[in-house]
Amino acid sequence: MISLLIVWFVVSFGCGILFVDALNTIQIGGYKLGFWFAQQGSIYTFLGIIFVYTKQMRKLDREFGVDDE
Repeated sequence: MISLLIVWFVVSFGCGILFVDALNTIQIGGYKLGFWFAQQGSIYTFLGIIFVYTKQMRKLDREFGVDDE
């Protein structure tokens, strides 16, 4: 859980605000990477975090015998 929160913080706050100047030196499809992370990259990362969290919770549920299946 802590590692997912760290990834969430780094992507949302770090890439969108703190590291934006360094990221803007790289372009993807004509857009600066800092802008892309602030607009699209963070959304994709958050979706990935949701899938990882779901997988980990299912594993814990099976381990302790409280799964739905």
